[in-house]
Amino acid sequence: MSTLRRLLVINFTLARYGLDQILSPLPFFRHLRWLSWVNPFNWFRSSQLSKAERLRLCIEALGPIFIKFGQMLSTRQDLLPDEISAELAKLLDQVPPFPLAQARDILEQQLGMPVDEAFSSFDDNVLASASIAQVYAATLSSGEEVVVKIVRPDIELRIQRDVGVMKMLAGMADRYWSEASRVKPLQVVEEFEKTIINELDLVREAANANELRRHFEGSADLYVPQVYWDYCKARVMVIERIRGIPVSDIEQLRANNIDLKVLSRKGVEVFFTQVYRHNYFHADMHPGNIFVSPDHPDDPQYIAVDFGIMGSLSTSDQRYLAENFVAFFNRDYRRVAELHVDSGWVDPDTRIDDFEAAIRAVCEPLFQRPLAQISFGHLLLRLFQTARRFNMEIQPQLLLLQKTLLHIEGLGRQLDPDLNLWDTAKPFLERWLSEQLGARALIKGFKKNLPYIAENLPDLPQLAFKTLHKIANDELTFELQSKQLDAIRAEIRQANRRSIRVIIGCSFIVSASIIAGLDGLAPVMVGGGQFLTPLVSLALGIPGIYLLVSRNR
Repeated sequence: MSTLRRLLVINFTLARYGLDQILSPLPFFRHLRWLSWVNPFNWFRSSQLSKAERLRLCIEALGPIFIKFGQMLSTRQDLLPDEISAELAKLLDQVPPFPLAQARDILEQQLGMPVDEAFSSFDDNVLASASIAQVYAATLSSGEEVVVKIVRPDIELRIQRDVGVMKMLAGMADRYWSEASRVKPLQVVEEFEKTIINELDLVREAANANELRRHFEGSADLYVPQVYWDYCKARVMVIERIRGIPVSDIEQLRANNIDLKVLSRKGVEVFFTQVYRHNYFHADMHPGNIFVSPDHPDDPQYIAVDFGIMGSLSTSDQRYLAENFVAFFNRDYRRVAELHVDSGWVDPDTRIDDFEAAIRAVCEPLFQRPLAQISFGHLLLRLFQTARRFNMEIQPQLLLLQKTLLHIEGLGRQLDPDLNLWDTAKPFLERWLSEQLGARALIKGFKKNLPYIAENLPDLPQLAFKTLHKIANDELTFELQSKQLDAIRAEIRQANRRSIRVIIGCSFIVSASIIAGLDGLAPVMVGGGQFLTPLVSLALGIPGIYLLVSRNR
């Protein structure tokens, strides 16, 4: 399907679900508001569906790539109203399977051998079918039961086409939407493109699974299936088949006598272990990707699948989160405000007392409830929303973590409504802060940098002498920060645009003056067009005056 035809399909689908009514209030769509009046679908539309519901149905109708994008947007609660993000979270990634013959062809091309030679048995029935890949059950010749994941044929072309359309729309928003500088729509689409392209590489996903398995080797809390590397290629992954109870099936968990309180607490511990011990976390831990082993009901073990999206944080991000959580629960709002400014996420000129007051106004109502009822994920969300008023830059890595934390919280409280997340998380945060900021951290840092110190110590006196000599002779230069350079470049570009406007404006006015001065010769030159001269003068003079007047814009 060509891009033009795809655009026509998208426009028809938007009209069908009345998305023109949702888009028309946006600044760059206001001049097209009349389209909603002539849209015949709006004349007979049922009023039972909300705008958020129509948006979800529209995205589902547009197909798997838009569904993936909608799922990602549902995690960006810093950008969307609550009702829309909640509705987008309901998007189902259920796609009709592609034909078995194509699946076998891809499998044989990737493995370089017939299916019957690679596996002792291969079940032709699809276990699961999603937007990127579908899954089959099989048995290796050595007897292990496995799951075979196969990427959909021609999915790259569909991704390129639909992402190209999204970029076009994002470019319009970037140009005409006043909030674009904060929301950065092009960056949102590019972030989505990067994520979905990474999911196409199943060798990368297999490596993610292997890394997580290594971190939890022998753990009674989380089991990660084994990867069979001899069968893993760019478009095919073979991994151990697991047998477990879906974590959302509370009735089956109870029927197997699973201790739900222990299971709930373990979910939080697994999350903070990934974030603060390994700094490598499963970033797609929705209920469909988590199972529970029925083998030890008193000490249950989670089983994770689908490792296409993983997350990690820098040390500064880890410290930011830990210190913010501790400061929040100590109600030290000034410290929270200082952390934002110190991290560089908020403008350094921000007044700490103003920011502190805004955070206090948002968070104090939360603390009127018991700690067990306070959501970490929503606390982060409220923090981001407050910081947005102070021009906080969006931090994608923190939003990924916030999405995972919301999943874990929702799951934990579904298993145990009395779960106190703070009691479970506090030891992890305090231990990590102690390791990073205490005497142990100083010793650890010294040991880590000892080879570098030993290597450069002999040169230290000479470097110090050269630096002091340059300072004494005014020869020391400093590099400007990138933000300063960007500001200077922007000012130069603006100055160039002003100069061009002035030159063109003056040229128009001079030309208009010359033509006006030739008024007496005009009848000879144009054959009696006496009225042409003043019209031409005005046609040149008015734009010239406008360019001069508007040169500072």
